[in-house]
Amino acid sequence: MTARPTDDLYTRYMKAFSDSVEHTTSCPACQAGQPCADGAPVHGRFAQLQDAYIARQRHRR
Repeated sequence: MTARPTDDLYTRYMKAFSDSVEHTTSCPACQAGQPCADGAPVHGRFAQLQDAYIARQRHRR
């Protein structure tokens, strides 16, 4: 049996999720739902990759 190739989109999506959670944990503004200047791009990247991953999963059905 050969190893399954790495799912790059999923890997990037999970990394973006981790980055978003890590930032929010230490940022009161982001915790209050008001993304700060540093957090906005972090959360935006997560949202973008989440949308792409979900769209791909729907397409595979």
